[in-house]
Amino acid sequence: MKIYLSNPGLICCAGKNPAEFFDTAFSGNRSGIKKVKCGLVGEDGVKEFFAGKICDDWLKPTGDKYDMRVLQILDAALEQLRPVVEKALESYSPERIAVCLGSCDNGSELSFKAHRQFFTENSFPKDYNLTVQGADYPAVFAARKFGIKGLTLAFSTACSSSASALIKAKELIESGIVDAAIAGGVDVASDTVLLGFDGLEAVSHEMTNPFSKNRSGITLGEGAAFFVVSKDDIDSTKITLAGAGESSDASHMTAPLADGTGARDAIERALKSASLSPSDIDYINLHGTGTRLNDSMEGKGVDLVFKSYKVPLSTTKPVTGHTLGAAGALELAACFLAIKNQKLPVQVWDGERDEEIPELNFVNQKNQTSHRKITCCMSNSFAFGGCNASLVIREEN
Repeated sequence: MKIYLSNPGLICCAGKNPAEFFDTAFSGNRSGIKKVKCGLVGEDGVKEFFAGKICDDWLKPTGDKYDMRVLQILDAALEQLRPVVEKALESYSPERIAVCLGSCDNGSELSFKAHRQFFTENSFPKDYNLTVQGADYPAVFAARKFGIKGLTLAFSTACSSSASALIKAKELIESGIVDAAIAGGVDVASDTVLLGFDGLEAVSHEMTNPFSKNRSGITLGEGAAFFVVSKDDIDSTKITLAGAGESSDASHMTAPLADGTGARDAIERALKSASLSPSDIDYINLHGTGTRLNDSMEGKGVDLVFKSYKVPLSTTKPVTGHTLGAAGALELAACFLAIKNQKLPVQVWDGERDEEIPELNFVNQKNQTSHRKITCCMSNSFAFGGCNASLVIREEN
């Protein structure tokens, strides 16, 4: 059974729509990555980090009772999907459409405000409601926005959240439970996230430099990316979610399995699911966070599967920041745009190879236009706890 993807709706620091994202991310322009102050303790900020924050001017109030940044980012991406969602509602009943949404940080700015009052006045604001920070709230918002009555599911598997959401959408359609789903993810670069990753010593105090021997960690970002996934090509894209693979190596609470076998298992399962061989893949969007452990294990995992076939690959996180729960869907959108535009996103790094990582065929300005037609791409998402996911999309004849 073929499962089709619509054109994506997306927003991140690299652009407020797919066209802007393509122009910025595929050229390696890092203008969206800037220093931000982290003001968890004091309004003047206690630390500074490079981060991919979305321009405030790109966001609008949603009208929701608990309007917050994560909902504004989500709404900006969903509004781009309105025409195809309306087509889906015309083709299928609202009960036959699902929402599958991945995210990690839901409304922490509301808890910051509430806890500041608690610490100073010994009481929470009267309208403070912790339930709004539940993992399901953005998914409920998305369903309510379009009047969708089918399953509404939330996924919070850290950096693979939206990849997991897309996989579930595919499974729901294949099983006949629904005919279509709005699937993707959203996340914010909140103070909680910035300070939390800094506490893990995972944040780079320079712009991230993935796969380099000089790399020192993550540059965080925020964004949203969504597709309408359906059993029919209602958006006339001819692009399918051809395969998906997951694994759970569970070797450590935060660190990946160092030998790359957890990543390998997800990649191999995605290829098997799509009935493809490694040589069929025209491009891989790497998870590529810039941390020492992740880059090393991903390089090994890719090498275990692709061996002598040097598939073109890159990570787009240097221009978007690591958008956490939104990363899987945003990076699948990069693959989608690579197929549509026949151009690959470049690898942004200093070119200083880490000899402990297998040699990889990174995309640069010279090989950005592939030697062959780009019809089949893979996106990797590898999260805390060894939650590994790989997605394969292809253009059908």
